[in-house]
Amino acid sequence: MRDRVIVTAALTGAGDTVGKSEHVPVTPEQLASDAVAAANAGAAVVHIHVRNIETGQGSRDVALYREAVCRIRESGVDVVVNLTAGMGGDLFLDEEDPLKPVDGTDLVNATDRLPHVEELLPDICTQDCGSLNFGEGHQLYVSTPDMLRTGLKRIQELGVKPELEIFDTGQLWLATKLIEEGLIDAPPLFQLCMGIPYGAPANPELLQTMVNMLPEGAQWASFAIGRNQLPWVAQSALLGGHVRVGLEDNLYLAKGVKATNAQLVERAVGIVEGLGGTVATPDEARAQLNLKGAGRG
Repeated sequence: MRDRVIVTAALTGAGDTVGKSEHVPVTPEQLASDAVAAANAGAAVVHIHVRNIETGQGSRDVALYREAVCRIRESGVDVVVNLTAGMGGDLFLDEEDPLKPVDGTDLVNATDRLPHVEELLPDICTQDCGSLNFGEGHQLYVSTPDMLRTGLKRIQELGVKPELEIFDTGQLWLATKLIEEGLIDAPPLFQLCMGIPYGAPANPELLQTMVNMLPEGAQWASFAIGRNQLPWVAQSALLGGHVRVGLEDNLYLAKGVKATNAQLVERAVGIVEGLGGTVATPDEARAQLNLKGAGRG
């Protein structure tokens, strides 16, 4: 286990969870409130999506990001801000005419996924490192190698740290190649995402394999979704990684007991400390990750 374990709180995501738990934050005010509560509970990093206030669905609206981030920065609570840059990659296909996108498609180019990052300059933003069959049906997440090159080059110019979202071993292979091409400043930051259909299953042996594939000097975290989320805190920490919890990936504290983001962070902190570890402060996280945006978020 590393000396200081960074706890990330993934506050809301873009999945169809709003109707499943009253604790899922939707508005910028709710997101900021949850971010502050998660930070006070021990999270060094908050990972933020925004949602359409009327529908609760995921959104790319820069104004919503602006309000949420400004509220967090004005709260007086120190926390590292991590914004998703993965929205804009959703493709839904017509079964009979696969060249025809259907309702639900939100597919834009690499730079059009970044206007909120360009304006708000968070410490970290995510980059999904490959395309994926995203669950059942006809949904794909689209992130081609050249899309990644374009996005990473722009993120590097902005001085923002990309968090490399890895959903399977081939994506880890690609991300390592992009590091070799000089598109990612040291140390690279990986998030190993487990259990998302149909990427890497939440298998401890597979996690160990992926950790073994990481380039030397990499910083990394891992999470698993649903009921595996809290056990995965221990899996990741014991292998030398950082950890992530939050309502983006899991709605429950225990069977039948709905969680808040702060409660999930408190539980994660307890797991890390129970294993003999220490959770990182925001400043310690900035130092470990060599964040150029220290103090902005």
